[in-house]
Amino acid sequence: IMAKFQSELPNELMKVFEDLETNCDEMFGEMCKAGAEVVYNNVLSNMGKAFKSTRSLMKGLTITKVYKTPSDDGINVHVGVYGYTEDGVPIPLIALAREYGTSKGEEKKPFFRKSFKKKQIEQEMQRIQDKYIKGD
Repeated sequence: IMAKFQSELPNELMKVFEDLETNCDEMFGEMCKAGAEVVYNNVLSNMGKAFKSTRSLMKGLTITKVYKTPSDDGINVHVGVYGYTEDGVPIPLIALAREYGTSKGEEKKPFFRKSFKKKQIEQEMQRIQDKYIKGD
């Protein structure tokens, strides 16, 4: 004897699943972007505590476009420092020296690593997810 089970899902729930399937990449992209914006704002805030002047560093702090990796179809966005100061010094070099210190004796003052606050990022990503799933 073989057991048999049959069930029907409500039409509203089926519609939510269908919409979710078609908007999946868009939703994940928005979620990643929202998480990156939280990190970006935290970096801006922490940068002021680690540097006397942040004008040239703020110019180099950016959020990349949301993109899909070809190897695993992952959806990504990066927060990073790019470019050069007016004096021609690489901004990432300045950020790394402050973040980790230098062998020449500059003390480390982490500002970037402290900006990744998991709970804040997850809350913002959850807000975007709820917008898609609950239809807000």
